[in-house]
Amino acid sequence: MSKKTCVITGVGWGTGNAIARKFANSGYSVAMLARRGDRLEQLESEIENAHAFPCDVTVTAALKETLKKISKDLGHPSVVIHNAVSGAWGTFMEIDPSDLEKTFQVNTMALLHLAQFTLPKMMEAGYGSLICTGNTAAHRGRAGYAAFAPTKAAQRILAQSIAREAGPKGVHVAYVTIDAVIDLRWTRKRYPDKPDDFFIKPDEIADEVFHVANQSKGAWSFDVEIRPHAENW
Repeated sequence: MSKKTCVITGVGWGTGNAIARKFANSGYSVAMLARRGDRLEQLESEIENAHAFPCDVTVTAALKETLKKISKDLGHPSVVIHNAVSGAWGTFMEIDPSDLEKTFQVNTMALLHLAQFTLPKMMEAGYGSLICTGNTAAHRGRAGYAAFAPTKAAQRILAQSIAREAGPKGVHVAYVTIDAVIDLRWTRKRYPDKPDDFFIKPDEIADEVFHVANQSKGAWSFDVEIRPHAENW
């Protein structure tokens, strides 16, 4: 693949924005996906080499059409980052079953559709990366996470299954667990007394995602965990 194209889902003001800037500044044509078209248009105007593709990843037909348009306009992606996330909170007795279904569509089913559309050409070329951004909910089910943790665990296991098939064909699939509170305006308001090093910065996440996506074939990671030095784990 002579042209480097990176597709990122769930691009907002935080992690997705930082990842888009990292790849765009590193020579990639970046396709930014999110439901908020106005926000994507603003980011497109701010980030050179980044392009807005408004899309709801839970609408399968729309997602596939968007991916086709990206391949036509920018070239087939060599890096895909599934950063879109949906969450709902409550115990197993409190949640509405529809909450679990909704989060599953965003967190897990969208990953499957992304992989089915983008990985065949990567495997044919023997090169490419598919990276998921996740969190500790993918590793354990806590009380109150009944509509979220199962979908992130399924996402991680799906990624692992894809990795075992795609890896021998030259495509790197990895799961980056972010065990931290991300430094955003709303998290600062929620934790006003916390020091700066309590938070992980979106740029720090972006640096690690970029590193994992571009690891040498001789030393690939699958499970990657990042956290602030003082995080209790």
